[in-house]
Order: sequence, then C-alpha cells, then structure tokens
Amino acid sequence: MSYPVTYYCPHCGTLVELERDGYLADKAVTPYPLEGWTYVAPAEPFEDRDGVDGVRFVCGESDGVVWDPHDGVRGPDVGGAVASDGEGGDERESEVDDPGCGEPFYLSFVRYDEGREIDPRAESELVEIDPDPRPSGPRGPSGPGGVGDDGDSDGGFW
Repeated sequence: MSYPVTYYCPHCGTLVELERDGYLADKAVTPYPLEGWTYVAPAEPFEDRDGVDGVRFVCGESDGVVWDPHDGVRGPDVGGAVASDGEGGDERESEVDDPGCGEPFYLSFVRYDEGREIDPRAESELVEIDPDPRPSGPRGPSGPGGVGDDGDSDGGFW
C-alpha cells in the first residue's frame, strides 16, 4: 500500500507530493546530492531497489509527482496568484505559472553497510602540517626542587 508523502524544495519552499510505501527510511532533503549516493527520477522505481539511494527532483518540472498538491492553500507564494471573483469569494486564476524554481534537490534515503548506518559526511583525513622531529613542548627548568633536595629550598614561596 502506498501513501502520499510531501517534501519542500529547500530552494524556494514549493511542496511536492510523492507516493511512497508504508515504510520510510528518509535521511534528508538537501539542495545538493550526498557524496556516494545514487539518485533516480521520481517516475523511476526507487522503493526497495538495489543501488538506489534517493530521488532527484527538479523543482516544478519532474514527472511522476504532484507539485503544489494543496493547490495554492499556502497562498500566492507558490503556484501563482489568487484572484477575487468580485463577489467576496476567491478563485484561482485560470492561467497560473507552473510552481517551482526549476532547481534540482535531493531526497536521500538511509544507507547501511554491514548493519551500520552510513554517515553521509565525508570522513576527514588527519593531516600533519610541517611534521617536526623536535619536541613540541618548551625547554626550560624542570621546576622547583622538593623538600630534602641538595638545595636549601623547602619547595614553598616563603
């Protein structure tokens, strides 16, 4: 059984509705693809398909989804302006521009490797800048002598 699930474009806030299976393993919606993830268009099969890690949308243009599924309920910011019919009621203009900004965005699914969730951030590599064989600490006296040393100090300030 599938259910309509909505996502917002991270660029302009346009709402998109996508039919999804009952189990969702969504990681994030981002304006950029995650490194190492493989994306398909929303019209292609993606649920439980090997090698597919997410869906690539083009805001307002991708097929297989419903753009602005609430038909302007959010107001004139998405899906065109709302015009009055002159009798106190509102009706949508007949010639409404397509919703969306045309920018790509990405729905990424959770990925696992050997039962552990993969972190989409690239692992940082430890970098040593100008490795120096000299000791990193300051050179100097080892400190005041203790009680019973050969010196006359008892180790205190007085």
